[in-house]
Amino acid sequence: MTDRLSVAIAAGGTAGHVNPALALAEELSDRGHAVRFFGQTRRLEGTLVPKAGFPFFPVEVTGFDRERPWSIVPALLHLAREERRLVSSFRADPSLRPDVVVGFGAYVELPLVRAATRLGIPVVLHEQNSVSGLANRKSASSAALVAISQPGVRETFERAGAKRIEFTGNPVLRSVLSGDRARGRAALGIPEDAVLLLAFGGSLGAQHINRFMVSIKDELLSRSGVYVLHSCGAEDFDATRDALALTADEAERYRVQPYIDDMGDMLAASDLVLSRAGASSVAEIAALAVPSVLVPYPHATADHQTTNARFLVDSGAAVMCADADIDGDGFARTLLGLVDDGAARDEMRAAARGLAASRAACALADGVESVCAGA
Repeated sequence: MTDRLSVAIAAGGTAGHVNPALALAEELSDRGHAVRFFGQTRRLEGTLVPKAGFPFFPVEVTGFDRERPWSIVPALLHLAREERRLVSSFRADPSLRPDVVVGFGAYVELPLVRAATRLGIPVVLHEQNSVSGLANRKSASSAALVAISQPGVRETFERAGAKRIEFTGNPVLRSVLSGDRARGRAALGIPEDAVLLLAFGGSLGAQHINRFMVSIKDELLSRSGVYVLHSCGAEDFDATRDALALTADEAERYRVQPYIDDMGDMLAASDLVLSRAGASSVAEIAALAVPSVLVPYPHATADHQTTNARFLVDSGAAVMCADADIDGDGFARTLLGLVDDGAARDEMRAAARGLAASRAACALADGVESVCAGA
């Protein structure tokens, strides 16, 4: 049994950083450890972390714009100031000093990670994507453990001097993992024997996917047992709704909405997903073992969404299409073929279950405990 640990977590900026950190915090808290978050009050973590019930300590940092090189000067000054402040705080009050620090890759992790390194506190880093962020690369050589979600990023951290690298997967919130198929279908009013296609483009939607869904609406609804849940993003909602021009009868089987609050239930209720391939989307789809058709965002840094997608594609749990090919006949045939082929979907679901993606938070928590136990 590991002694009760004081764990400091730094994560911020986007849900892709914050939600996996919260998933780890849930697991660590259940194991009896004390968890505190460090982040920026004006960013997403300043809302999500207190809402989840975890203590939140503000850190003031500024990123820098590579197109404006001079912006690195104030960024470094803020970083150094916050690092000194944290070192002083931990020295002055031993009750504030953590036993271990976990960084989730955003720039906001750097003051905490550097302060921990100066004080001899072990550091764990978690990388959600297939292409590492700058903060994690710069911190890797001083980390006791680098946990990765995509096997392909291992080489990057080896070059960066990481001493210990483990594949844990990307933690998923319990609210998603607890998704229930029957509950989701009841909320949507969808029969158990119907086929549900869930289409979404991430938290902001995806215009190209939205336009494709408009073009294929009639073909989908020509299948009497097919239902569609289409989350198009708030910014594109009005245009997508108007373009779909759903009749009252069509709206019974085709639901379009700006976003999805209860993603766990909706994923669990789905038979097939059409999505971008952001790290969080891939992790949630894998954890709920839903067959998927993935269209990586073409302008993602270093095309990392394509590499993210390969985690599912290579296992047989998903198929992938380039964004440039989405308007071709072949893509529509692929999607409709899976809508029609329950046996193929069953094989994909079984492959997804084989990834054991739902255990990522447990695996990462094991890693955090191990660095404190000297393993």
